[in-house]
Amino acid sequence: MEHNNAIPDDILKIQKKLATFKKDSRNYNKYIKILRKHIKNHTMKKRIESNINTIEQVKKISGY
Repeated sequence: MEHNNAIPDDILKIQKKLATFKKDSRNYNKYIKILRKHIKNHTMKKRIESNINTIEQVKKISGY
């Protein structure tokens, strides 16, 4: 299993696009909402990977 702590490309693209808008504009708010979804999805994947690794380590230690 590969460990990669880099920020995903989709999140970086959204952040770059977001930087071009004025704060509190309609598009800015739209892209903030999209960015939240992507970050939430990314952190959830990381959390699941971490939980799986923990379970695997416990299994190794306990001998299952």
